[in-house]
Amino acid sequence: MTSRVILISAAISEALREARFDDGSPVDAAGLRSARTAADAGAVPAGGRLWVSPTVRCRQTAEALGLEGGVDASELAGLDVGRWRGATLAEVSAKEPEAVALWLADPASAPHDGESVRAFCDRVAKRLDEAAGFDGRTVAVVEPEVVRALVLRVLGAPGSAFWRVDVPPLTVMEFSGRAGRWNIRAGRPLAERA
Repeated sequence: MTSRVILISAAISEALREARFDDGSPVDAAGLRSARTAADAGAVPAGGRLWVSPTVRCRQTAEALGLEGGVDASELAGLDVGRWRGATLAEVSAKEPEAVALWLADPASAPHDGESVRAFCDRVAKRLDEAAGFDGRTVAVVEPEVVRALVLRVLGAPGSAFWRVDVPPLTVMEFSGRAGRWNIRAGRPLAERA
């Protein structure tokens, strides 16, 4: 039995453009246009199951891509940054430089009173483990940090590598495997046909 998990990173939003920690902001007009263009071009992969991160941005992206009937996958919610939610990285760095430095260097730290990178990676890996039990395709629309976390898990990379994985909006990351052993097909723009 071969399982495939196709992750689609959410479309661009104002928060992402501003390097602002997610505050529930919607996809911006350019992001919606890009998603609709990909859908119109037939570039959106089909799957037997659809998972959608519960963020506004992911739900809007899935809708713009024409993906309907998805299961709200709370385990695939973005990283909980606690009190930093809604602030830009520059604002937080100016107010709490030591806390930001610790957070970026130590995957077990959570100076924002939210979730550590390590705990986040463990949380989202549970969904990948679940997908290993399915034959066929699972498509998931997720936040970029979910893609990062799963790349680290599949490669067995340390949590310190989390910030070294760039995930542009509307790109596809595909995992395929059996018996929990995954391979990665990395970073295809959604605009290319699946």
